[in-house]
Amino acid sequence: MSLFKARDWWSTVLGEKEEFDQGCLCVADVDNSGQDKIIVGSYMGYLRIFNPHPVKPGDEVQAEDLLLEVQLREPILQVEVGKFVSGTEGLHLAVLHCRRLCVYAVSETLGNVEHGNQYQIKLMYEHHLQRTACNMTYGPFGGVKGRDLICIQSMDGMLMLFEQESYAFGRFLPGFLLPGPLTYSSRTDSFITVSSSRQVESYKYQVLAFATDADGRQETVQQKLSSGKKLVVDWVLNIGEQALDICIVSFNQAVSSVFVLGERSLFCLKDNGQIRFMKKLDYSPSCFIPYCSVKEGTINTLVGNHSKMLYVYQDITLKWATQLPHVPVSVKVVTIQSRVTAQKPYLAVCVQAPLAVTCDRFTFNDLGSSETVVLSVFLKGNFPPSELEGNCVLSCNTPTGIPKFAQCKFKLPLRLVCFPAQPSKSANHKLTIDTNKPPISFLTIFPDFADPSEDDQANVLGFQFLTGSKITLLASKTSQRYRIQSDQLEDLWLITKELTLRLEEHFKKQNCKDFACTFSGSVPLQEYFELIDRHFELRLNAEKFQELLSERAIQFRAIERRLLTRFKDKTPAPLQHLDTLLEGTFREVIALADAAEENQANVFQAFTKLKSATHLVIMLIGLWQKLNADQVAIMEATFLPLAEDTQELGWEETVDSAISFLLRTCLSKSSKEQALSLSSQLSMPKDTSRLKKNISLFCDRLAKGGRLSLSTETPTQQATVVPGKT
Repeated sequence: MSLFKARDWWSTVLGEKEEFDQGCLCVADVDNSGQDKIIVGSYMGYLRIFNPHPVKPGDEVQAEDLLLEVQLREPILQVEVGKFVSGTEGLHLAVLHCRRLCVYAVSETLGNVEHGNQYQIKLMYEHHLQRTACNMTYGPFGGVKGRDLICIQSMDGMLMLFEQESYAFGRFLPGFLLPGPLTYSSRTDSFITVSSSRQVESYKYQVLAFATDADGRQETVQQKLSSGKKLVVDWVLNIGEQALDICIVSFNQAVSSVFVLGERSLFCLKDNGQIRFMKKLDYSPSCFIPYCSVKEGTINTLVGNHSKMLYVYQDITLKWATQLPHVPVSVKVVTIQSRVTAQKPYLAVCVQAPLAVTCDRFTFNDLGSSETVVLSVFLKGNFPPSELEGNCVLSCNTPTGIPKFAQCKFKLPLRLVCFPAQPSKSANHKLTIDTNKPPISFLTIFPDFADPSEDDQANVLGFQFLTGSKITLLASKTSQRYRIQSDQLEDLWLITKELTLRLEEHFKKQNCKDFACTFSGSVPLQEYFELIDRHFELRLNAEKFQELLSERAIQFRAIERRLLTRFKDKTPAPLQHLDTLLEGTFREVIALADAAEENQANVFQAFTKLKSATHLVIMLIGLWQKLNADQVAIMEATFLPLAEDTQELGWEETVDSAISFLLRTCLSKSSKEQALSLSSQLSMPKDTSRLKKNISLFCDRLAKGGRLSLSTETPTQQATVVPGKT
C-alpha cells in the first residue's frame, strides 16, 4: 500500500448503481472547440459529456461542468471520437450498442439566458448490426487520408468493417473462441488482437480486404471455389496469459510500440511482434494507458489494479504509486490548459556566444492563455559556436504569490552558422565514422543543404561556416562509412554531431532500433593538445597583462601624488618632467588595457574552439569504447565543467582535478592509487604537461577495459576494447 493518495483535480459521481467497463471512457475534443472533453457511456444507456473545472477539496462539482446528459435506451459498450462522417474532417462521436453503431455530431448552441450555452447531439447515421457487438476500433484503414473507418468485433469472432456511412465487408477470425481486446496500428495498417489461445495476433488490412467474404459462419462449396484468399495472420506472439487491453503508441521521442496488458504482465512489443520489454506484475491489473514520457526514448504507462492502486512506470521502472478511493475501470490521459492566471510572467532567452538574440528578455501582462514571442538569433563574432542550443526560462507568480519557474531547451538550425559550398579534396584533419547500415544519400538526410539537381551531392557535400572555414562530408559507396574533413579540428564538431543526429532520426523513422555509429580510428589527442596549449598560453598572457597593468597603475598613482605635492607647495619647484612621465605612463596604461581586452577576446575565442574540440573528443571516445549515455554524461561533466572560463577558475585546473579523481577511483589500477589524496584547492598550473599526461592516461585506461562510474570502489577490469579490433 502506498503512503501517497491521489489528489483529485476534478471528480463526479455518475447516477446510481450504474455499471461501466473499459470502453466507457473517452477523452477528446468532441465538439471541435479546441479543448478536450470527457465522454462517458454506461451500461444503463446514459451518455454524458463533461468539461471539467478544478475544484477545491470538499467542494461540489459545478453544474455547468456537465455539458450533456442523454439516455440512449440501450447499453453503451464503447465510445470513441474520430473523423467518422464523409465530406468533413471534423470530429464526431461513435457510440457502440449491442446491435447498433451510431455516429453523432456534438454541437454547442449559444444561450440567451443566464444558464449559458446548450449542447446537443445530432444523429448523423447508424448501422444496424446482424451480430452482437463486443468492441470496436477505428483509424485510417488502408492509408486513407482525412477520414477514419470503423471495425467492430462481434461476440462470435467476426470483424465488421464500415467505411463511414457504408458497410464494407466482414471477416471471421480463424480459430476463434472468445473475443479479446482489439486495436488498429496505422503504422503497419494492421489489426491486433489477443485470441483465446493467449496469443497476440496481427492481421493486415489488405489481407482482410482480399480474403474470402464471411456472409455466413460455415463455408459453402461456392465459397471454397471463389477467388477470395484464406485469412492468414501476419505475426503471432504467445504471451501465455489472457489480455485485458491493447494500446498502440507512437510518439516523436519513442519508437512505435504495441502495449499489451495481461493478467499478470505488461508487454511492450515492436511492430513486428518482437518483445521490446516486459514487466511482471505482482498484482491483478484492471486497466492501463501508455502516454508520452518526458525522457527521450522512453514511454510512461499508468496501470490501475483491483487493490485501488495506480502505478506510473517509465518503461519497466516504477516511478510512482498512489492510492485511489476506488477500483479504476478505465484510465485516460490527451491535456488541460491552466485556468490560473500567471502574474507578471518574465521570459529570458539565452544562447551561447558568439550567438546572440535580438531580444533576450520579455515581460508580459498577467498571462491567462498562450502567448507568442518572435526573436532572431544571429552570429556575433568571427568564429562558430560550440553548441547550437538555447535555453528559455519563464518565471511568474501564482495568484497566491508563490513563485513558479519553467525551463526548456531548443535546437537551432545548422543553416544559422553555415551554408552549402563546394567540397574540398584535401584537408588537414579527417575523421571516419563507421555505421552498421548502408550509407544514406545526403539528398535524404541533408535536404536543406543538398541540391536535388546535383547527383554528385548524394555522396559528397560541402559546408562553409560564415566565418570562412570549409568542411567536407563524404559517404563511401562501397562501405558503411562517412568521412568528415576540414583544415581545423574544432570545425569538425558541429558537422559530425549533425550527421550522427540526422542518421539516428532517419533510421528511427524507419523503425530501425539497431542502428549504431562507431569510431575505429585514433583519437586526435595531439591536435587537441595544441588547442589546449593555445588556450593556456592566452591565459598566461592575461596574467602578465594583469601584472603589468598593476605595476603601471601603481607608477601612475605615485607620479600623481608627487605632482599634487608640487602643486600644493607654497614655493613652486620645477616639475622635473613629472608631467611628461605622467602622460607617458597614462598612455602605457591605456595601451596595456587595450591589449588586455584584445587578449581576453582571444581567450574567449580559444575557449570556444577548445569546447568544440572537447565535444568532438568526447563523442569519438564514446563511439570508440561504445560507452552508454551515463558514461558519456560523466565524460561531459569531467571535460566540460565550466560554462565560462576565468582567471580565478580556469578550464585546465578544473579538468585536471576531475580527471585525477577518476584515475584514482573508477579508473584506478590498484588500491595504492586510491590512497593518493587530491588537492582541495584549485590554482592555475605552471604548464599543461600534467593535464595532457592525465588525458592520455585516461584514454589508455579506457582502452584497457576501464569503465566510468561514480562509484569509488576498486573497478573490475573488463574485456579490452582496442580501436579497429574486436
